Amino acid sequence: MPEVTDADDDFRQMRAGSTHGTITHMMNPVLAIHIGAGSLALASMLIPMVTRKGGRAHRRAGWVFVSSMGVVSVTALLLSGGRLLFESRPEAREFAFFLLVIALLTGSAVSAGVRVLRFKERTAARLHWWDTGLPALLGAASLGLAMDGLARGQVLFVSFGGIGMLSAAGSLRYWLRPPTSRMHWWFEHMSSMLTGCIAATTAFLVIGGSSIGIWPLAAWLGPSIIGVPAIALWTRYYARLFTARASTSGTSPATAGTAAAGTLAGIARA
Repeated sequence: MPEVTDADDDFRQMRAGSTHGTITHMMNPVLAIHIGAGSLALASMLIPMVTRKGGRAHRRAGWVFVSSMGVVSVTALLLSGGRLLFESRPEAREFAFFLLVIALLTGSAVSAGVRVLRFKERTAARLHWWDTGLPALLGAASLGLAMDGLARGQVLFVSFGGIGMLSAAGSLRYWLRPPTSRMHWWFEHMSSMLTGCIAATTAFLVIGGSSIGIWPLAAWLGPSIIGVPAIALWTRYYARLFTARASTSGTSPATAGTAAAGTLAGIARA
């Protein structure tokens, strides 16, 4: 997500500097890496959606997207952390914490999207510190953000605080419970990667939306308002597809789902 501030109530101002000019100057290389990685993620995110699942193009573009979003998340943590440590203005520090939550949300989603493929054969709950710790941290930070937003009347903070808590709860529920279907990994991988796509799209609209007259709050919330229901519809579509194939072939939905997935399992081995 973009490293922005709330100067003049414009969330798209990326260059609104800290009161510590030296710190701002030191952060400029990190910001450049952040922007470059975000651009690469945006350019690569559509390829895995439209190419054959598990094919070479899907895997290669998917790893480009995941790697880029990983860099975006780490650099966003550095940028927001720098603001929290060195910024003197209370309102700027509060917005830096908001950006930190967005970085955690993005990183948690992309991480889960990859790791579910590594452990798709699991039959029990998985309590690894990374898989459960990252969403737990996201949930705690999102709760704090939502509470701060309620206290200050900030719709943006309340909205993303709620989104973060829902995302954290979903990840924890996935890892802390045994899988209920053989295709659990398919749906978790798909929803997590699409969440990363929502983050990349939001960044693009926040930075470039001013040139086409997009309202800042709409730029921040629009992709989530559209993307979250789209993920639910896509998930429902594949659930019905797997069930339909099972009924026509006389196999279980899990077996039919595995056949429908084709070579998607190759992602985990790539």
